[in-house]
Parts: sequence; C-alpha cells; structure tokens
Amino acid sequence: MAKNKTAFVCTDCGAEHSRWLGQCNECKAWNTISEFRQAKLPTRSSNLSGFSGMVGTEVQTLDTIDLAELPRFSSGFSEFDRVLGGGIVPGSAILIGGEPGAGKSTLLLQTMCVLSEQMSALYITGEESLQQVAMRAKRLGLKADSLKLLSETSVENICHIAEKEKPKIIVIDSIQVMHMADIQSAPGSVSQVREAAAFLTRFAKQHHVAMILVGHVTKDGSLAGPKVLEHCIDCSIMLEGSTDSRYRTLRGNKNRFGAVNELGVFAMTGTGLKEVKNPSAIFLSRSEENTPGSIVMVLWEGTRPLLVEIQALVDHSALGNPRRVAVGADQNRLSMLLAILHRHGGLQMNDQDVFVNVVGGVKVAETSVDLALILALVSSFRDRALPQDLVVFGEVGLSGEIRPVPSGQERINEAAKHGFKRAIVPFNNMPKEKISGMEVIGVKKLSEALDVI
Repeated sequence: MAKNKTAFVCTDCGAEHSRWLGQCNECKAWNTISEFRQAKLPTRSSNLSGFSGMVGTEVQTLDTIDLAELPRFSSGFSEFDRVLGGGIVPGSAILIGGEPGAGKSTLLLQTMCVLSEQMSALYITGEESLQQVAMRAKRLGLKADSLKLLSETSVENICHIAEKEKPKIIVIDSIQVMHMADIQSAPGSVSQVREAAAFLTRFAKQHHVAMILVGHVTKDGSLAGPKVLEHCIDCSIMLEGSTDSRYRTLRGNKNRFGAVNELGVFAMTGTGLKEVKNPSAIFLSRSEENTPGSIVMVLWEGTRPLLVEIQALVDHSALGNPRRVAVGADQNRLSMLLAILHRHGGLQMNDQDVFVNVVGGVKVAETSVDLALILALVSSFRDRALPQDLVVFGEVGLSGEIRPVPSGQERINEAAKHGFKRAIVPFNNMPKEKISGMEVIGVKKLSEALDVI
C-alpha cells in the first residue's frame, strides 16, 4: 500500500501548508486550514495528469491552433443556455451551486429528461435513491423513458460505467458525496472533493462529455469545498432564491465560453421550473398609486438590460446610532452615497434610519444604481412621490459628478419598450438621436438631478 502523507489545506483558497496555522498565509482567512491524509495515486492515473486532460501534445505556435468554434447543444431552456454562453459545450465541466431547496436537482432533472430524447444522457445520484428521483420526475410530469439513472458515489465506478454507456452529458449530484478509493479521508473533505472534481474534469475533457457537477454551499452562501474546485471547472453558476419566493435567478460567476454575470430567471411552479422570458415585467409589478421612495432603474446583467424597482425608506431614528440597512444592494456604498448627498446635495440624514430594498430579490453589484438610489432616498425624505413613468441610472462620483455607465443606449431603449416616458441619465449617455415618446434628461452634477425632481 502506498504511504500516506499528511497535508494542511486552506478550504478557501486551496493553499497547502506544512503545519496547522490559525490564519492562512495566502488568503489571510482565519480558521480555514484543515488536516487531511492523502495517499499517493497509483501509476494507472498518471496518464490523466492535468485538469485539461490534454497530455503529451506537441508544442505549437499560437497562430497554428485550430480556432474552429466548439459545437454547442441546447439544454432545452433558453435562460439556462444564456447563462452558459449560448448552450452546453461538449467536454466542458459545469459546477452549479445553490441553497438547499433552491431547485438545483429539479432544474437538472428537467434538463436531462429533455436531452435524453436527443442524445445519451446519464444522471448520477449520490444523495437520493433511484425511487426518489423517479417520484420527482413523475410529480413534475416529465418524460423519463430515455434517461439513464445510476446510484453511485465511487468516482472510479462512475467513469468505468460511463466508458461503457458513452453518454454525451453526465450529471453528478452531488460532488460532496463522491469519493475515490485512493484518498484516505471521508467524502466531502477537502482532499476528496478536490481529487474527485479533478478526476471527473479530466474524464470529461478526454471523452468530450459534458459534465455537470452539483455543489453544496456553506452558511455564508459560498460553494463548499476547496477554492481549487472553482478553478479546475469551466463554468460556475449559482441558483439563487429564497424558499418563500417563487422566482429563482441563475447567475454565472465564471464562464470560459461566454459572458460572466449573465442572469437567467425561472419561476418555481408545481410542474418544476419555468423560464421567465421577460424578467423586467415581473420586477416591475408596481402599485397604481404613486408612493414616495420608489423608483425604477435599469441594470445591465451580462448581455441584456433589466428594469428593477428600488425602494427607500427614510424615517426619524430614536436611537443614538441610526440604522443603515440595504437588502440587495451594497451597504457600504449606501453609506458613501449618504455622505455624497450631504456634501453635494445639502441633505443631512445623520439622525434618520435608512432602509433600502431591491424588489424581487435581485442583487445589485454595479455602480449604475447610484443615481436611482439617491433619488429614492430624497423622495422618501421629502415625502414626495416620483412619476411612475420615470426611469433613472448613472454612477455618482465622490465629487458629486454623474459619471456615464456602459451600454447606456441599450438601457434607454429597453425602458422605452416598457412604456417609460422620462429618463434621467448621465450627460455622456445621452442618445445621439431622439427617441420617440421619451424625454431623456442628461445631467452632469448631482445638484442638477435633484433640481429636476
């Protein structure tokens, strides 16, 4: 038997250390280093070295490499294909994560049942029995006479069976329960997850099989396991959505074959996940009565614009330290915008509680929300409702200037399609030609935007 060796690995960044430390020297995270024992891999796996699976190839110059586009095939969901960059690439390794109950297994089971009618598909379940998967398929009303199922947790056995069945796509549910016989640690440990994912990724590359891995998440919402798990795969996507909401968002965090931060929207129904063709419509279900603190902004998610309503509530605080709560937005950026509003807008909210909410559970990460957020705060503070046909976007600098944002023309066109009549945008994002039925107001300073409303 090969001699075991002991290593200490950081679960956040995957860095190895010779001994246990309270803080990782690479990523500076605390209490993330764990010990595991790893056996030396036998010689039979030496031909699988490297995540890409391409070993022993000749050295080539960059101009001699074949640039033929990899053929993609559709997953059956246009929203899923959008997040993946246009479809599933053969030989790619895709990691999908999400909270328990978000619908990961449901989405993949629906996808595999559709693909099984066109190609050979293999669904590996390690957490559920075959009867449980069959019951879910029956409850969802799926056509499952062509889908092949296997209940297995051994990576070696899975690859051995896959070589016989020769499927075009494989789903592993989930990577945390898979194990390799050569690794002397429990399934779900750092070493097992890392080596199992690397082995499956190499198998996918060498046999041109699309491999979809299901990953668990930690209590802070990040993918469980070593950080190298996200490095060795080609696409990393997250299925987000609370159990009390019927909508789920599929967001791409990494994609070697398409745009990053692409967003797909699904609705959870009694027959499974249904894709939402027009996400802006579900996020704009506003009341007919104008209310202070409510405004519509235009985000840019991946390759398309998205209209979202943002709400703000400013109320007198009875506490010595007023609260600043942001749901769906960056709380640090909210504090910065309040300071800018005080300095360049003349409005002081030091004695006010400030609450901000992005309707629909959307998480806003870009800076184009700045101007809309400030106007929503002013509207609530002054108790003055803004027009419902008004849409706003723009970045606000520390000196009070309104800075342009990417894809300004596309954002304005999307707002016009949904019936908005007025728009407040950065001056440099003003359209070159007048848009029929819409008044576009370009502003350079924060004070100009406040005078408009």
